[in-house]
Amino acid sequence: MSGDGDGKDPAGDPAKQPEPSGVDLARVALRAAKEQAKARGAAAQQKKQARRGGGLRSGARADGRDPLPLGAAINRLITERGWETPAAVGGVMGRWPQIVGDDLANHCVPLRYDEDPDERVLTVQCDSTAWATQLRLLAPQLVARLNADLGHGTVRMIKVLGPGGPARRYGPLRAPGSTGPGDTYG
Repeated sequence: MSGDGDGKDPAGDPAKQPEPSGVDLARVALRAAKEQAKARGAAAQQKKQARRGGGLRSGARADGRDPLPLGAAINRLITERGWETPAAVGGVMGRWPQIVGDDLANHCVPLRYDEDPDERVLTVQCDSTAWATQLRLLAPQLVARLNADLGHGTVRMIKVLGPGGPARRYGPLRAPGSTGPGDTYG
């Protein structure tokens, strides 16, 4: 039993715990100093690796910092930036002869693709009014073919332009009212 006569054990009462001695305080202080030094050393090691070239080192498993093949990196960039539709339409412009056929491709050239929320227009220029008329007649089938290749609703309309014609020249030898050589520049 205890020597003070109240029948309680001094080890169970926190108020009656013995004060830590100098050796115990030194052990606690040493343990805290070691933990702080370890934390400082780890932070310094990370800074040193970052300065040495490129941050933390990659481990054995794949992560976002690993190098990618060029095709995969370009596809990731296109997806992140939301360029899927313009890239697909650019591919169509590169494959124009395979999509429309050699005859039409020799006389009609895609100029641009304008994408607005309401209108998705592919502008095509032809080298004569006869081919422009032919393309206007084929436009619904061509839109269906392009949408089958690119995805539904990518192209809603094809705007057909006729030939540009020569620049208008004004001068003393020009007959007034003449617009050019007839049918091919209309």
